[in-house]
Amino acid sequence: MRRTTVLVFFLLLAAIAASSCKLGALANDQPTAQPAPAAPVVVDGMRTSYADVVDRTSIAVVRIEAEHKEKAPQGNMQLPFGDDFFKQFPQQQQPQRPQVQRGAGSGVIVKADGTILTNNHVVSGAEKITVLMSDNKSFDAKIVGTDEPSDLAVIKIEGENLPFLNLGDSDQVRVGDIVLAIGNPLGIGQTVTAGIISAKGRRTGLSDGSFEDFLQTDAPINRGNSGGALVNLNSELIGINSQILSPGGAQGGNIGIGFSIPSNMAKSVLEQLVTDGKVRRGMLGINIQNISDEIAQSLDLKERSGVLVSNVKAGSAAEKAGLKRNDVIVAINGEKIEDSNVLRNKVAGTKPGTQIKISILREGAASEVTATLDEFEIAGTKIDGQTPGGSNDSQKDQGGKLGLGLQPVTPQLSKQLGLDSTEGLAVTEVDPNGPAAAAGIQRGDVVLEINRKAVASVEDVRAAIDAGAGRPILLLVSRRGQTVYVPVKPT
Repeated sequence: MRRTTVLVFFLLLAAIAASSCKLGALANDQPTAQPAPAAPVVVDGMRTSYADVVDRTSIAVVRIEAEHKEKAPQGNMQLPFGDDFFKQFPQQQQPQRPQVQRGAGSGVIVKADGTILTNNHVVSGAEKITVLMSDNKSFDAKIVGTDEPSDLAVIKIEGENLPFLNLGDSDQVRVGDIVLAIGNPLGIGQTVTAGIISAKGRRTGLSDGSFEDFLQTDAPINRGNSGGALVNLNSELIGINSQILSPGGAQGGNIGIGFSIPSNMAKSVLEQLVTDGKVRRGMLGINIQNISDEIAQSLDLKERSGVLVSNVKAGSAAEKAGLKRNDVIVAINGEKIEDSNVLRNKVAGTKPGTQIKISILREGAASEVTATLDEFEIAGTKIDGQTPGGSNDSQKDQGGKLGLGLQPVTPQLSKQLGLDSTEGLAVTEVDPNGPAAAAGIQRGDVVLEINRKAVASVEDVRAAIDAGAGRPILLLVSRRGQTVYVPVKPT
């Protein structure tokens, strides 16, 4: 019995030893600790990260440094001696070294050969342009072409198989879509911000303003982001960041109102600048404006749809097609037009020489005309905005019902205002508390018509006001070569 007990004890020890060896072997076979896997991009149908989009897009967004050389102002050195001291010596001016001004912005590589889209205001007038990639490699760049009306420019660096972004279809973008803004704000390095599309078809007038069709976003954009990318979650370039609206003006910060040039407009400009070095746009030769309730009432329109023609340029494509002042354009090539900016951009986006069909309302009757587009040219001269000097010869309208001082346009006044004729009445005074001022009438404006009838004297104005019997009257106003209808309710 004792011998049996001893045997069992040794067998138990052997079993324990064997188990320990096995456990030790298992422990030695275990792999070393690995880092935790990345957080899932989507959890329960909700996106938790944009890192995959950033990885695919940020490498194609670059920093642009533009150098501008300006001569320092020439002047005499000021020393603590009287003028007589210098009369005995020939006066010499110290040579001034040119001042180098450096501006920074952003750009987007859109072709593997190094073609880059950016803003015109980032590179315009630059004598040297340097492009810095996300990996800090730098390249000298040359300007392929610039387009001031759209504030776009194309530059080029020498490279092959460079990362680039595909241009998406900005027409398919919806208000509420999530977007990322990528650029180099305030010189701190590449930065990514997120937001949504807040609005489409915005016109700010902050730049040249000729052709604006901005995407508005609340993705934070600051100085230095100009020319950077606005991308969707498919990693497509849908906009070139261009402007911000800020109480502090050009030096202000982001308040959640930023504007990007849509990719479809950028694509058209890109293709033309690369191919021809310039952008060609169609032109009708008309002044247009949106229709307000007051204008619709004054023109006896049944509804506000369409765009009002306020002037037709002599010899233009519009005049040759038969368009007239007071016509309402409701469609182009069958596509409904509700906004003057949409019409302007649609015509400008069509090549000169193209025929377009224009659906109009004239005196309440629908008709259609065909126009062959002219080519848009940037005006070579601008009116300086000077207003008539004195108001001694002006006459105020009856009882101050409009709050205006008016006088007939003389040849001298016509030249001063940059007018083509002596038609109408020049505005020489504006009562800041009157109805005309509230409607936006300014000194230097010329009133051509009231309620679609030409006016040549203050008596014509009085008669038009009396005939209106207190209802709003419709002024056709010329300002710096542009004409616009302005509804005013006399007091």
